[in-house]
Formats: sequence, structure tokens, C-alpha cells
Amino acid sequence: MVMDARSGKVLHSSNADTRLHPASLTKMMTLYIAFEAVQNGELTMDTLVTVSKNAAAEPPSKLGLRAGQKIKLRYLVRAAAVKSANDAATAIGEAIEGSEAAFARRMNRTAKAMGMTRTTFKNAHGLTENGHLSTARDMSILGRHVIYDYPQYYNLFSRKTADAGVRTVSHTNARLLSSYKGADGIKTGYTRAAGFNLVASAERGRQRVIATVFGGRSTASRNAKVAELLDLGFKRSPNRVALRAPGKPPYLGKGTAVVVVENGGSAPKTRAKSIVVGSAAVKKSLRPIARPAAAVPDVAPLVAQLEDDIESVLKEVQTVSAQAPAPTPTVKPKQRPMIMSAAAITPKAKPTPAREAEVVTRLSTSGGRHWGINVGRYPNRFTAEKVLLKTALAETSTLDGALRKVVKGSRGFDATFMGLTRDTAELACKRLQARQVTCFMVGPG
Repeated sequence: MVMDARSGKVLHSSNADTRLHPASLTKMMTLYIAFEAVQNGELTMDTLVTVSKNAAAEPPSKLGLRAGQKIKLRYLVRAAAVKSANDAATAIGEAIEGSEAAFARRMNRTAKAMGMTRTTFKNAHGLTENGHLSTARDMSILGRHVIYDYPQYYNLFSRKTADAGVRTVSHTNARLLSSYKGADGIKTGYTRAAGFNLVASAERGRQRVIATVFGGRSTASRNAKVAELLDLGFKRSPNRVALRAPGKPPYLGKGTAVVVVENGGSAPKTRAKSIVVGSAAVKKSLRPIARPAAAVPDVAPLVAQLEDDIESVLKEVQTVSAQAPAPTPTVKPKQRPMIMSAAAITPKAKPTPAREAEVVTRLSTSGGRHWGINVGRYPNRFTAEKVLLKTALAETSTLDGALRKVVKGSRGFDATFMGLTRDTAELACKRLQARQVTCFMVGPG
């Protein structure tokens, strides 16, 4: 199969719909789903994957993973894309869906959503298995989706070497990448049952062509045939074509429900099946799905209650201020007798009156604002925030500008004010303790 990647137009085909063993071309779908899973928040490229006995036991080509070993997903992806490692591909499938069988079912759902009508996957790596079949047309469609649906990852398929965590791996098709002008991927495959398979893409100027070959007799003859087909594609494809990227298939990962509805006809053999996918109704570009979180209470009543609390606290503070006893007048310190030298005593000399003592009420600004105060531990976040608000309104002189912070601990929620100097924190605690409010200072760090 030869295809103009920009438009999807078929430029040449021969036996393109014959079902054959795809071998490691299968890993294009494994990696496609890995990219999809990362984009939709199922896991990240830095997720540590625990290698199962099943994955570690896969035959070569392999990375050499050990059962129980933990390795980042990004290294598994590199190993599967560049070295075509079977143990890495299986580990990817199990990490995403829990088992290789469940992952194969997801592969088949995704393939059907792409329009790969004659493909059936049974595993994540492509080793020969009864019923694990595809066609040159379907693999060309898949290769085009890999290029345009996840362009940020496509460069993986053109790397001559890659760091796979445990070692550096080399590309299985470095020869074609080095010898054919514009070649930049994407995947090789070989088993005895399949022969030498290859989906290749090359770009020259504004043209991009995809060529797929099944059943080559050797690496050299396969590469020569692919080069011939790519040349044919560049000759037949127009230089300028409007890019019509393939539509991204609906997200069919975890949390999506697939319901099969059968409508009986006049005869059992004529029954039509339609697949309804819950997530397929989304028309806008997909965003990563939020991970499940604890149920959040309705905000509206909480806000209303908080507003009532603010009003009641303001009234309470105003009442307390009005009923507070008048401040005790500051007692002037006794004036010390003036001691004057004999030379300074003259008939005209008048003693200079001593200055009245001043009471300094301005807080010290020395020291960084790395201190805080704790005003209690409470059973839930809402109560802690309510206490912080009441305290802040009642003690505005010392807590103005302080950061209210609720810290969740193993025994409850601590209500704290942060961003104070040591002097301010000490003064605030003394004033709160005088009103029978629990308070202790929180130091830096």
C-alpha cells in the first residue's frame, strides 16, 4: 500500500486487504494507546511500571527486563518504538489495562474506531498467535494516525539510538533511515510466519508518503521494495495538497462504556450490530480526564453559611469593642532630678524640663516574616477555615496581612496564620490567649 499521508489518498495498492500476520507492526497500536493514555491522565511518562513475570518471559527481541523490576513508562515506550522489545510492549499493555487480554480488547476497540476493518489483535507485541491478523491497508491507516494524532511523540520512530533506562538501544531499521532521503520512521516487524514487514514514512518538502509492505523475504529486499514504493508515491502525489489530518478516534480507555445493541431482522443471519460508545459524543478536543476524587459538598450552602458567620463575627467584634473597658492611662515615669555642673549654674540659667515618656505601640519589623501561629486543630477543613476567619476579624491589629492556611494532618485540620515576624506572632498569641483562645507559635521551617 502507498498512501499520500496528507490527504489519505491511496496512490498504489496490491493485495492490500489480505489478512496476514503483522508481527511487530502491532506495536504501533500499543504505543498509540500509550500516548492516548498519557494524554488522558491514566498515567504519565514517569509512572513506575512493575514488570510482571509474563512480560519478563517474552521471547526476543527484548530489553531484558526482570520480574518485579520497576521502570519508568518512558523507557518502555522507547524500547518498544526503537528496539521493538516484546517485554517492554507487554509491560506497557499490562500497566495501562491490568492484563494483556484486556489491553488487546482495547486495541481492537481503537482499531475499529480508526476504520481498521480487517484487523484483530490478540497481544501487545505482535508475536504469532492464532487470529492475530491485519492488512497493509489497515496498518497504513494506523501509521497515519500515529503521525498526525500524536506528532509530539512521532520523533521516537526516527531515533537511531535511545536511552531505555537499563541500556541504550539501537533502531531496528537504521539502514533505511540512513539511506533513504526524507525517511523518518516508523515501524518494522518480523516473525517466521509474517516475514519481513515494514510501515515507512518519508517527507520531502511539502510531500509526505507512507508505504507498507507485508511478507518481505529479507531485510534488504524489503527495504529495497519500500524505497521503490516511496519513490512511486513521491512521483504520483501532487506537490501541494491541503492537509486533511485523520479524525482522532474517540477515547476508549478506562471509564468508557461500550454497549452492543443487536436489532433482529427477518432472519438470524441478517442481524445488524451497532456500537454505542459513551465518550464518542464528545465533539470538542479531548482533555485529560480528572482522576476520581472524594465527593465535594455543595458549595452554595457553605458560602451562604460563611457569609452569615462573617456578619455575626463582625457584630460580635463590634460588641466586644464597645463593651471593652477604657484603656488605663499610661503612668508617666517619675522625672529624674537634673544634675548640673557648678559652671552651668548661673542666675539666668533655667532648668530644661524633662521630655514626657512615650509609649511605643508600633510592632517591630526586625526579622523575616517566617513565623506563624496555630489556633487549634479541628475535625474538618470548613470548621478550621471558619475559626481562622473569626480570629482574623477579631484580631485585625496583629493579623492584618497574615496568610490563613489550613494544614491537613493525620489527626485533623490545623488552623494557622503564616507570614508573621517573630515579634508579631508573639504579640498575637499573647492577645489571643488573654481572650482564652488556644494559640501557640510556629517557627520557621
